[in-house]
Amino acid sequence: MGGAVSAGEDNDDLIDNLKEAQYIRTDKVEQAFRAIDRGDYYLDGYRDNAYKDLAWKHGNIHLSAPCIYSEVMEALKLQPGLSFLNLGSGTGYLSTMVGLIIGPFGVNHGVELHTDVVEYAREKLEDFIKNSDSFDKFEFCEPVFVVGNCLEISADSHQYDRIYCGAGVQKDHENYMKVLLKIGGILVMPIEDQLTQITRTGQCSWESKNILAVSFAPLVQQSRADGEKPDTVELPLLTVRSLQDLSRVYIRRTLRDLDSEDSAGKEAVQRVPQKRKRRRCQRRRINTYVFVGNQLIPQMVESEEEEHVEEEQKEVEDEEEERDIGDIEILKQANTLRDQIMALPLPESLKAYLLFYREK
Repeated sequence: MGGAVSAGEDNDDLIDNLKEAQYIRTDKVEQAFRAIDRGDYYLDGYRDNAYKDLAWKHGNIHLSAPCIYSEVMEALKLQPGLSFLNLGSGTGYLSTMVGLIIGPFGVNHGVELHTDVVEYAREKLEDFIKNSDSFDKFEFCEPVFVVGNCLEISADSHQYDRIYCGAGVQKDHENYMKVLLKIGGILVMPIEDQLTQITRTGQCSWESKNILAVSFAPLVQQSRADGEKPDTVELPLLTVRSLQDLSRVYIRRTLRDLDSEDSAGKEAVQRVPQKRKRRRCQRRRINTYVFVGNQLIPQMVESEEEEHVEEEQKEVEDEEEERDIGDIEILKQANTLRDQIMALPLPESLKAYLLFYREK
């Protein structure tokens, strides 16, 4: 599934194409997509395919097409502080983007069938927290992943504000999914080849809206012998943040807000120069005449101006080889949070805690 938009050269280029095709329609969804590089969730050797609007699968690892994730993120209508459950959480790519929007006071849980995929998702999450520059620019709700079959969730599990299922749901399991949803909540899942948005409007009432025709692999039903008890999935507990953790959240928020105030009225972005457009120059020649014997024969002679144009053209082409960033101006906001924390009169151990032990 996919192929709805043109392939991009990098993550920003892909997002530009998704915006142009109206798959990404809101600023908060765009910011989340730009903050998380899709290519970081591909295995080495497959990254060249990361910015195509196509699904990708290798073994148990799977990523849906970017146009699908875009529609899902928009349909979920995410807000800070909401609880989110990702059924079939896979690499954690979607859950990480959701975490940037729901923030530190949200809940972000994922259930994945395959143990190796959960391990892969945890590795990618740790890499994002430790190494991504985007981490310091957002308040983040860290996803928690558990291994299990999402059709075997404990009957007394808590409910969620937002739910996404990343596998095809049979009509028989529709009500099972709905029960996990809070009143006023939104469930997005593929059912009968339609990506569907379901809003719970009351204790026993729902509203449904078809979003997009899709083709998903069906949910895997757990096979077991007659009379064998299923392996019940226990969802992560809803925990209250510690005072220490809350302090870190608010210190980082305060520093980020102070930096925004200091930057008001100043140039808060670094502009990357646009690519110079190549000049289309025609070769100019001068008509001259020479005598050959008794005949006057016309002959074309290159002018000095032509040589100058050719030299200028070569300089422009050389510049384009060094930097070919397209015709769109890219704005990159400076990240100063680390510098602010390191300048605080605090013990080094506390600074490291405030930085989430990031090394850069």
